Order: sequence, then C-alpha cells, then structure tokens
Amino acid sequence: MSETPRSRETEGDTSTGLPQHRIGHAFAHTPHRSDSRSPQTPRGVRQPGPGGRPGTTPPVPGRPATPLLIAALCGLLFSLVTWQVLVSGPLLTPDHELSRALVRTVPDSVTERLSDLGNIPVAVPVLALAMAYAARRGRLRAAGAAGLAMALVPALVIPFKEWTARPGPLEPWAAGYFPSGHTATAAVAYIGAALLVRPYTRRPWPMAVALALTAATAAGLILRGWHWPLDVAASLLMCTPLLLGVARVVTYGRSGRQPRGIRWGKSRLSRGSTRSRSGDARTR
Repeated sequence: MSETPRSRETEGDTSTGLPQHRIGHAFAHTPHRSDSRSPQTPRGVRQPGPGGRPGTTPPVPGRPATPLLIAALCGLLFSLVTWQVLVSGPLLTPDHELSRALVRTVPDSVTERLSDLGNIPVAVPVLALAMAYAARRGRLRAAGAAGLAMALVPALVIPFKEWTARPGPLEPWAAGYFPSGHTATAAVAYIGAALLVRPYTRRPWPMAVALALTAATAAGLILRGWHWPLDVAASLLMCTPLLLGVARVVTYGRSGRQPRGIRWGKSRLSRGSTRSRSGDARTR
C-alpha cells in the first residue's frame, strides 16, 4: 500500500494533528462557543445559596425582624395603656366618652350573642378542632404553639385584672375589667385556628372569618357595656405577640421528618449524576 504525502507528513506526530470526530458520549458535551460567551445554563455560573445549593434564593434582609418590631410595638402600647389605667391618666377621658356614646345603641339581645363568641365553651373548642386537624397532618409543633398561646391567655389576663382593678362601665362597684378576657380568648382561639388551617385551604377565607368573629366579640362587649374600649384594645395588643409566634411556627416549623422516598430519590439522582460525570471524563 503506497503512502500518500499526507500520511508521510503526519507520521510520528500524534500531538499536533487535528482531533478526530468520535461518536457516542462525545456529542453529549456542550460545545464551546466561538464568541467566548458562556452557554445558556452553565453549572459554574450559578452562585450557591446559604445551603451551598446552586440557584438558592438569598434571604431578604429585614424580613425576619418585622414580626419582632410589631411585637415590640404592641408591648409598648400595652404598657402605655396599662399605665394610664393605673394612674387614671388623660387617656381615660375619651375612653369614657366613647363608651357612653356606644353603650345600649344596639339591642341587648344582639350584643349578648356577639359577646358570647368569646366564652371559653364556644371559642376554645374551635381551636381544639384545628389543633387536632393540624396534628393529624403532622404539624405537631404548630398545634402545640397554638395550645400554648391559649394557655397563656388566663396566665396574662388574670394578674392584670387583679393589679389594675378597673371598674366596668355599667358596674362601677365591681373591679377586674382590664384587660378583656373574652376578647383575648376570641382572638387567640379564632385567629389561631385560622393560622393552623390556612396552609391546607390555601384560601383567605379562614383568616377573614376569624377576624370577623374577633371583631364581633369586641363590638358586642363594648356595645353591651361589659367592657371599656381600652379594655378590648389592650387585649388585642396583648394577644398579637402570641399570635405572631404561632404564625412563625406554622410557617417555618416542621414536626415530621423528610420521607425516605425523597431522600432515596435524591441519593439516586446524585449517584446517577456522578456516574454521568465520570463517564464524560472517560470520553474526553
């Protein structure tokens, strides 16, 4: 077989010749662009997130501090209202005038039923059902947080009632009206139940119903003359940090472990990707 000029020139030179085309895995490689631009979705361009995973969205600065600021503001306002009640400050004057203007403007048959929404036998079973449902779906921490918030209501309300000894609008001879226990019970029970159910309904109606029930309870207490407006406002300020804590546990808390199938799938995927990378390395 005769040698051609091309074969004689390239004989013995295996380093400077043009690469030969291969079939198979070689076509799976991403070709280099002639204009020095990177491919569309290179692995090295994506920056790892906090957990080291590529493409992870970084945390937004300032968001986690918002609930803390709201809780601190509610605590400050609650302290201010309590101080005014203890010293009979000027804030009580508009409170008394507003109460006199609103009391008995609605029939007692209506306001009494609205006030009954804050009774323990009415409100607490609603929260208990929501807690049982959340626990059945694996949200044990969220259910426990809601139960703890409800247990803290009498632990906070009763000492303040005894300390302030504020008389009622229609019963000046009695004491222990600040803050409103019915308002606190309604707020924690109904809003806490809505927080537990909301992740499964994915609709805004549970929170809307809870807010409406809480507002109806507060309005019934004021219109019936069983509490001053500041009593109701102080209860809402006191319960807001408790509900913010429940909301945080519901949002970020997880009581169950990750299913084995998911972990196995991830490990299998990682093994497959490792094999593909090693196969690509052998074909280079």
